[in-house]
Amino acid sequence: MTDVERDTRRTTGDDDGKGGTGRRGQWRTALAQALRGARPVDRVRREAAAVGQAVLAAGRGPGRERDLVVQSLKAAGAGLLAWAVAGVWLDDPMALMAPWVAVVLVQATVYSSVRQAGQQFGAICLGSLVASVAQAVTDDNTGALALSLPLLMLLGNWPRFGQQGVYAATTAVFVLAAGTPVSASAVGHRVGQAALGAIVGIAVNAFVLPPIHLRDVRENLAALAREAGDVLHTVAADLRENEWDAQTAAGWTGEAARLQRRVQALASARSWSQESLRLTHGPLRVLHRAPPPAPPEEEDQRWTRVTGNITSLTRTLAVAADENRTPAPPEGPVLGLYARLLKLIGDSCHVEADRLAGLTGHRPGDARGGRDTPDATDAGEATEETEETMEELHRQLQDGLREHAGQGAAQASVLGALLLQAENLWAEIDPEPVDQ
Repeated sequence: MTDVERDTRRTTGDDDGKGGTGRRGQWRTALAQALRGARPVDRVRREAAAVGQAVLAAGRGPGRERDLVVQSLKAAGAGLLAWAVAGVWLDDPMALMAPWVAVVLVQATVYSSVRQAGQQFGAICLGSLVASVAQAVTDDNTGALALSLPLLMLLGNWPRFGQQGVYAATTAVFVLAAGTPVSASAVGHRVGQAALGAIVGIAVNAFVLPPIHLRDVRENLAALAREAGDVLHTVAADLRENEWDAQTAAGWTGEAARLQRRVQALASARSWSQESLRLTHGPLRVLHRAPPPAPPEEEDQRWTRVTGNITSLTRTLAVAADENRTPAPPEGPVLGLYARLLKLIGDSCHVEADRLAGLTGHRPGDARGGRDTPDATDAGEATEETEETMEELHRQLQDGLREHAGQGAAQASVLGALLLQAENLWAEIDPEPVDQ
């Protein structure tokens, strides 16, 4: 190897010398760092702590953790009930299908249980039929599996089966692995057991604490409002101390991104809540067990706009903190005034979070039927004081904006954008005016 080739390999990282500075040495170093960073003990500890917190949350009161416990116990109970009916009471030697189907059909909503029951029943019928035909053709279980599984896996991708298409192939495996002669009566038995399991699973899910996800919407809305207030408080505190830079602004941007993920969780919860009321709201209302309604969808839209404004606000501050960008952050007393403004808006977010969580009543000043309670009156007075303070801060910031305009367009443009975003936030969070 010439000196030129050796230099070229060293430059491109292909040198595998003893020093380990080449590409192979870099891979060894990266692998060692990854293994050191894995720390299996720490991961096990974190997982154990998460499980412990979930158990405590399930014991404290209603919530997502308790709902998961209820659904798990319902699925286990449906499987035991289906086995008791098929295997003990009817003494069917092919009773395996009934508890299997019953367990998987206790889904997150009654509607999804019914929908998946139809899809799964069709897949099971298809698997039983194809397996029977394949065994009749080959007269051998291994040959029948080789003939039927590829076809069933392809047919299982049919969109009409949804996620239940794989049960066509697994049913064929059960049918052929059982070792019993495949006949019309055997196929009928398996289909009947699947139907029994579907009936038991749907009945248990529909009549034993039917899952209703309205609480998930309320919890996600309240969490979104509270986290929005937390972000505004963090930004206000950093601005008030006047010790922030590009790294601090990047942290604000990351917190705003977490708000966006909370918005996605809220949208998912809203979808689940709407589906959970299908097929259940009417019977529950007849039985006088209808759950209290979830907050209206307008609240989702309102807090989605709030999240968008907070994201724009933090992005504006991040651009202003970048030394390589032209816009400059505002300076002097006006920055403290803006911090106070964000602090008040964050306080209002927390008040709204308590209202959405049911910790407080209606919005301040919302006198339903003309009957104001003392708490509502006190809250209304506090809101009026907040509005007066907001108006005064807004007036002072407008004066500061005019002063910055005289100093240069860079600072004035940033302050104007920040002030506009704060106005948009307050317009979304400000309670409705009192009815006179």
